[in-house]
Amino acid sequence: MAVEVCDIPPRYGVGETAKAVVRAACGEHRLWYRPFIDRDGRIASLAVTEAESGSLADDGLVAWQRVAGYWRESGTLSPMAALPGAQSCLALPGQRMTDNDCRAFLIDNPWSAAFISWVMTRAGVPGFVRSPRHIDYIRAARRGGVAATPYRLADPMQEKPAPGDLLCFLRDRTRPASYAGLVQALDTSGADRWKSHCEVVVAANAGGDQTLYLIGGNVANAVVMRKLPLDRTGRLAVPPPQQAAPPTPVEPGCSPGREDECDFNRQDWAALLKLVEAAPAQQPPPAGPAVSH
Repeated sequence: MAVEVCDIPPRYGVGETAKAVVRAACGEHRLWYRPFIDRDGRIASLAVTEAESGSLADDGLVAWQRVAGYWRESGTLSPMAALPGAQSCLALPGQRMTDNDCRAFLIDNPWSAAFISWVMTRAGVPGFVRSPRHIDYIRAARRGGVAATPYRLADPMQEKPAPGDLLCFLRDRTRPASYAGLVQALDTSGADRWKSHCEVVVAANAGGDQTLYLIGGNVANAVVMRKLPLDRTGRLAVPPPQQAAPPTPVEPGCSPGREDECDFNRQDWAALLKLVEAAPAQQPPPAGPAVSH
């Protein structure tokens, strides 16, 4: 019988911060009834979505209220305060007017970065740049250079992802930029308005299955696990992203007649944020024996 990857104890060598990040992401995935995207980029299950009033798996939390909590508890709601409905998400649920306003805000505004920021808050990751925009902590990882903490920017096609890392793709672009294009834009302040999406690495090559397991928020309007193929060395082995112009109502990218373009894993994976574990605190040396005079 297959084992749920989130239920497997962390492998030897995974640091305490990485364990906390994985634990926070996996806990939320269980709440959302474990929806996932398979290795072929197809959504295999989806039980409840962001604005619904149905209960999550603990039979107490309501889906839309949980998403509002990601915004509030991560500290990412304040930068959105001027947008319609944002202030209503600060109110206690139960009032029809504020409830409706808050739910409209959740639908209108992507919350994937708020989810990542919430995971980092819950895991107690020191120094993480919490933001409603992924590009802000991608930029922070780049500016910190090779010694950046808590994350440093790496090429996802060259380095191996590990539990606690973040894997990110660029979205809404006519052509893929890849790692080199992203770095060039970051170094010239050209990426400030770029749209992106990041997910938490919770397992890599578990049991030798050559699969990378990610968990992200606002994926199909829920907290979803994604499976990506790895090669024998543990690096990404995903198909290249489409280079054509974005689909139009006349020429949809994914349709019954164009199934090859219905791969949600076929993205411009341009950034791997490698978690840098803080060194354990040094214990003071034991005091020597007292000397009498």
